[in-house]
Amino acid sequence: MDRETRQTALATFLILGVFGTFLYFVPTIMLAVGEISPVLGALVIGAVLVTPFLFFWLRSRFRNRN
Repeated sequence: MDRETRQTALATFLILGVFGTFLYFVPTIMLAVGEISPVLGALVIGAVLVTPFLFFWLRSRFRNRN
């Protein structure tokens, strides 16, 4: 494992750790928003699920550009 691979693995681990911690609170947030509007609650959970894929896609584009 070279230096770049180790840094990538560490960054991925930290990003997924932070996102996983955030996922612990998502049901509470979704239920609170869902009381206002069920459609808004669905949009919030959809945004939460798409965010890591979007983040990793943008990160890979940035790293491949350099």
